[in-house]
Amino acid sequence: MKYLVISDVHANLEALDAVLAAAGPCDAVLALGDFIGYGADPNAVIDRLRAMPAVTLIRGNHDKVGAGLESVSGFNHLAKQAIAWTAAALTPSNRDWVVALPQGPVAADDLVEICHGAPFDEDVYIFDDLDAMRALRVSTRPLCLFGHTHVPTAFRLGPVLEVLGPPRGDSYVVTLDASAKYLVNCGAVGQPRDGDPRAAFGILDTTARTLLVNRVGYDVGAAQAKIIAAGLPDVLAQRLAVGR
Repeated sequence: MKYLVISDVHANLEALDAVLAAAGPCDAVLALGDFIGYGADPNAVIDRLRAMPAVTLIRGNHDKVGAGLESVSGFNHLAKQAIAWTAAALTPSNRDWVVALPQGPVAADDLVEICHGAPFDEDVYIFDDLDAMRALRVSTRPLCLFGHTHVPTAFRLGPVLEVLGPPRGDSYVVTLDASAKYLVNCGAVGQPRDGDPRAAFGILDTTARTLLVNRVGYDVGAAQAKIIAAGLPDVLAQRLAVGR
């Protein structure tokens, strides 16, 4: 099985389309939440996802707030402005689709499970070894894929916990040893925050037991122009160019 792994698209249609083109044919898609918020194309991004024939999806925190399932109280000022615009822009059909997104973690098969923040709490950010160890201890599959931080990261738990990589540059391959457990963030499609503005995604080959963390450039200028034209805060456009 060959999976495309995407997370944190954040209504960035140009980034998503670039990822879909770069990934090529895959058997299925693993989509780790935060499909809306910040960007100017929430409906177009959801339409792309809804058209995919084989996709396992979970919700992110922006999806919950944008669909009215949770308060904006935990968001910063920029996120509040963006999600209010998003909630007003969503079509009724797409809002219903977002409302119905399942909560992670969700097991895709015997090898991999997906979550947005962490397998023990969908809203928790995994940043350090302690967070990673807690997540690995409760994960139910050899590989747990997560998003939320917008930063590619890979941990391996064998006899001890190791930080792999970090996955930076054009591509990075994690080889999945059967004797270990793995916790990997393939990065953000629509709003990277590791200093690299290129869209990030993963390709998981369950037969070869490899996970490729990859980057692809996209038309940042077009995405920025849409954000500004929509009346969203300019900083949301500016940050796309620097990957922060």
